Amino acid sequence: MPDVDEVLAAFEKHLQFERDLSPHTVRAYLSDMAALLTHLGEELPGLDIAALRGWLAGQHAAGLSRATLARRTACVRTFTAFAHRRGWLADDPGLLLGSAKAERPLPAVLDQQQAQAVLDTPQASEPKELRDQAIMELLYATGVRVSELCALDVDDVDRDRHVVRVLGKGRKERSVPFGLPALRAVDRWCVHGRPRWIKEGSGPALFLGVRGGRIDAGTVRRVVHARLKQVDGAPDMGPHGLRHSAATHLLEGGADLRSVQEMLGHASLNTTQIYTHVSIERLRAAYRQAHPRA
Repeated sequence: MPDVDEVLAAFEKHLQFERDLSPHTVRAYLSDMAALLTHLGEELPGLDIAALRGWLAGQHAAGLSRATLARRTACVRTFTAFAHRRGWLADDPGLLLGSAKAERPLPAVLDQQQAQAVLDTPQASEPKELRDQAIMELLYATGVRVSELCALDVDDVDRDRHVVRVLGKGRKERSVPFGLPALRAVDRWCVHGRPRWIKEGSGPALFLGVRGGRIDAGTVRRVVHARLKQVDGAPDMGPHGLRHSAATHLLEGGADLRSVQEMLGHASLNTTQIYTHVSIERLRAAYRQAHPRA
């Protein structure tokens, strides 16, 4: 039986190269497993369903959120299946473990008037202003994740077909349509802004930082927060809030759920359905405000 360090090292390789999980998820899973193995006294054969339930019950009693418990349950299931295949466990106790469902609060979204106000800004001429406008337009037009936006290259934008090629979670590629305002903003940035920031190491990155490198997620978040602060009544949220807003407005405009799922790159339709709840809540709010017998 390998020691704990060898077990965790093998599990890390499994997560990276066989499961192809993101670095963030790999770090979280390794941290969870290190905590569980410490709880077991670093004795892997003691990992059975009673031990798993006891550990998770202790986590719940300690006040951990349902989202954290859901992630740790998923981690444990992944690990026990892996350890069983390796012959380190006689059976797979994770199969007997119930699901801990994370809470899914309704996301904050802009209403359509607020979105219009955020995007309708005076014509800019400086590179930073051109870049920031293009970022805002493209985030709202496509609903892409901030990591997907940062990874875009110039050639990923198909100007003729009005689609952008996105590499999403699990390295799954999809094409997402966008409208004329986003196209115009991206073209202004590429023609009048990006060339002034290009450096030797800029490469093909669509969006650049002030030093000429590929833009990072933190910079995009600052751009979004700063723009939202300029609109009275707009909720303070990051790029994911624009993703939520785009999905909600599409559904309010009559788009079908499957199309929105494809656009957002959701593996499950259940993930996309949260946006229907947002729209229903808005409908209820409007009813309560306007109907004489509400």
